[in-house]
Amino acid sequence: MKPTELLKVAAIVALTSGMIVGCQQASTTDDMATDMAAEDECQGATPEVRNAIYAAKLKNARARNLGAEWEENAKIIEEAEQAAADCENVRAKILANKAEDAAAEAIAAMQSADTTPVETEMATDDSPYMGGYLVVSGDNLWNISGQDTIYGDPYMWPLIYKANSGQIKDADLIYPGQYFYIPKAKGAERGAAIEHAKNRGAWTLGETEASDLDYLAQ
Repeated sequence: MKPTELLKVAAIVALTSGMIVGCQQASTTDDMATDMAAEDECQGATPEVRNAIYAAKLKNARARNLGAEWEENAKIIEEAEQAAADCENVRAKILANKAEDAAAEAIAAMQSADTTPVETEMATDDSPYMGGYLVVSGDNLWNISGQDTIYGDPYMWPLIYKANSGQIKDADLIYPGQYFYIPKAKGAERGAAIEHAKNRGAWTLGETEASDLDYLAQ
């Protein structure tokens, strides 16, 4: 083969190799871009959807407090939260609005069925609770108990903890969206709660302290 022909073959091989490498690099770049887009694509619920779900929870919590909650409504809210987590924001908002409307209808139906305000009935001596509370971001049992509309004394938080121990694993860790029943503060129970709050000792976030277990057993 002549030198000129060898040079032509070498040039073709080099060009072909460059094209293959270039294609591979381009393919790799495209794959990386696709992966990054997939990661950025789902960011969870939008602020509008989060507000819609919160409004549904708040309305449903009021219905529950009045004894008017529809059993299926909590499931609809759960479906809305799952849809939001899956970035199905349109579906999540529809479900949240549906749950809020259903809770409002349940409240209206109960109030129209009885001329006596349900809120007043909840405050009677027959009820062990003075009402309920929907946890929002930034809440803890200490500041909830200290609110003027609750006990006005943060040291009484163990009362809330004990009444809702079924959904509170650690008294130092509660979550937005949880609904707590607020028990009435009776003499002996009030004193025991304050005593525990003041002498609880060291605690670890995420764990149930032994002193809390002792208090729950009282």
